[in-house]
Amino acid sequence: MSRRKKSFSCGHKGFGQICHRCAQEQAEFNEHKRVKQEWEQTFTLDPIDLRTLPKNVVLKARNIIQSLQNEYNYRNFHGKRLRHDRLIVSIPVTRNYRLICRDLGSFLMPEQIVSHEDYNICKPGS
Repeated sequence: MSRRKKSFSCGHKGFGQICHRCAQEQAEFNEHKRVKQEWEQTFTLDPIDLRTLPKNVVLKARNIIQSLQNEYNYRNFHGKRLRHDRLIVSIPVTRNYRLICRDLGSFLMPEQIVSHEDYNICKPGS
């Protein structure tokens, strides 16, 4: 006795009760969605908005911010005070992004992350 393939509602053919191909695709989609939701939830703990940045920049910025909160010196990250306003510190995150912090005396308060192009435009005296 030979077995016959069924045609499923999705258009695929097979021997089982369900289309395993569509079930696997749905499981992969759900896993991807879960990972993305977990990534989005990590942004709630950040002191500044990092949502628009690439993942590698976000991870490195979080590392720098955490280190600054643990009282590391900004010079360990090659940070520099700006000439026109000595209370503002610029810390390179990557080659293309800078973390702008304000010196509040006892600690540095992160304000924003800007691209290197925006940073060059917004700072006076350059």
